[in-house]
Amino acid sequence: MTVFHVSAECYPVAKVGGLADVVGSLPKYQTKLGLTSKVIMPFYNNTFTQQHEFKTLYSDTLWMGYAIDYRILTLEDNSLGYELYLVDIPHLLFKDYVYSSNDTDRFLAFQIAVLDWMLQMPAPPDVVHCHDHHTGLIPFMMSQSHKYAPMRNTPSVVTIHNAQYQGWFSHDKVGLIPEFNFYNVGLLDWNHTINPLAAAIKCAWRVTTVSPNYMEELKQRANGLESLLQYESGKCVGILNGIDTSVWNPKSDDYLVKNYNLSSIVSGKKANKDWLCEQFDLNPSLPLFVFIGRLVGEKGADLFPYIFDVTLRNLPVSILMLGSGDKGVEHRLEQLKPAYKGKYNTYIGYNEKLSHIMYAGADFLLMPSRVEPCGLNQMYALKYGTVPIVNAVGGLKDTVVDIAEGGFGVRHYGLSVEQVVEAIHRALYFYNDTDNFKKNRKAIMQIDHSWDASAEAYNTLYSSLKK
Repeated sequence: MTVFHVSAECYPVAKVGGLADVVGSLPKYQTKLGLTSKVIMPFYNNTFTQQHEFKTLYSDTLWMGYAIDYRILTLEDNSLGYELYLVDIPHLLFKDYVYSSNDTDRFLAFQIAVLDWMLQMPAPPDVVHCHDHHTGLIPFMMSQSHKYAPMRNTPSVVTIHNAQYQGWFSHDKVGLIPEFNFYNVGLLDWNHTINPLAAAIKCAWRVTTVSPNYMEELKQRANGLESLLQYESGKCVGILNGIDTSVWNPKSDDYLVKNYNLSSIVSGKKANKDWLCEQFDLNPSLPLFVFIGRLVGEKGADLFPYIFDVTLRNLPVSILMLGSGDKGVEHRLEQLKPAYKGKYNTYIGYNEKLSHIMYAGADFLLMPSRVEPCGLNQMYALKYGTVPIVNAVGGLKDTVVDIAEGGFGVRHYGLSVEQVVEAIHRALYFYNDTDNFKKNRKAIMQIDHSWDASAEAYNTLYSSLKK
C-alpha cells in the first residue's frame, strides 16, 4: 500500500511547530512496518533547500485565473527514511517563510499541483493523507472537482493537528478551485465563508486528531466546528502522536553536552544542567524548571510573567525560558531578569540545540497550555528523565499521570497563576523526596512514546478503507 502525506511542514525540511515533527516521523515508522509512505510539501527558500541538491521529476502548468508553472522535485541524496517530494512554485511558495498573512492562493496552488501530479502517475497512491487546513481542500477536490473524477475512489484521510486554525477565505475566490458541480458548494462553506478544515471534515473518508482526549474536546471546543465534528463523529478517531526516538534519545543525542542512559542518568543530567547554569548564570544547586515553546495564548504564555514572578519570589527554584511570540510577553519576561539574577533567564527565539540540552538538563518542564492537541514536549521530557508539569487538557491528559494518582508527573486542572504556582510547589516537594524522585526519573525514561504503536494504528486505519 502506498500513502502520500500532504503537508505544509515536515522536519527537517521546514518546521514551525509540532506538525513538522509528526510529518517528518510518522512516514519513517510506517515505512519500517512495510508501508510505502511518502511526503509531498512546498519547496521553500530555507536552510535545508539551500544545502541540498534536487532533481526535477515532473513539470507542468496549472490554472488559477492565470497560468502557473510548477515543478515536482525530489532529493538527489535522500537519507530521511521515506520518499520526499516538493512542489516548486517560485513566486508563491519559494519564500523564506512557511506561513504569511494571506496564504489562500499559495496553498490552493500547492494543493492543485499535488492533485494534478497524482492524476498523471502510472500508479497513483492508495491513500492520500492530508494534514491540517493547508491541505484541507484536497478531499473536496478529489470527491467533487470534475478534473479529479479518476480519484473519487481513492480514500482520503485528514488529521487535525490544531483546529484553532481553519484557513478561512471568501466565496469570492471559489472560482480558483477546479470546476465542480456548484450545487455542492455547501461542502466548502461553514458560517458563510469557505472553510478548508470544515470541507476536509465533510469530505474526507476518515478524520483523525493527534490524541483521543483532543478528539473529545473538539466536540465541545473547536473554534466553531463543534456541531460538525459531533455530526461526523462516526468517521472520527483520535490517534496519539509519538516521538522519533532516533532523534530524541539522551543516549545518542548529538546536541547534548553529555549523553546518558539509565545507569548514568545522574551524571548525565548534571553535566547538561551545569552547562545551562553556566551559560545562563543560574544557580546549579536549585531545581531547574524550563519552558520550551511559543509565547502565545494557547500555551498560557500571557500568564508567564506573573507565574514566574510569584514562583521566584517565594520558592527556591530557578527558571529558564526558551521561546518567542507575543512581543508584550517577551518584554515582560525580559523585565524580570534584574530582580532574579542567578535564578532566572530567558532565550528569546528558537535554538534546536539549546532545546535538546534543556530537556536533558532540566528537572521539570512547564506546559501550562490552554490548548494542547497532543503535545510532544512532554514526551521529549519524559524520554530525558525530566518531569512534566501540565494542565490536564488534550494530549497532556492522555500522557501525563499525576504523582498523587500513582503516576509520574504533575497535573493542574485549570489555568490560573495560583493553580500553576501550586503545581510548581508540589513539584518542589517531590524533588526534595530525593529517593523517590530519582526512581521516578528512571521510570519515566522507560515509558514508550515512540511512533511504533501510532504508526501501526494508522496502517490499520488505512487498511480498513481499502476493504
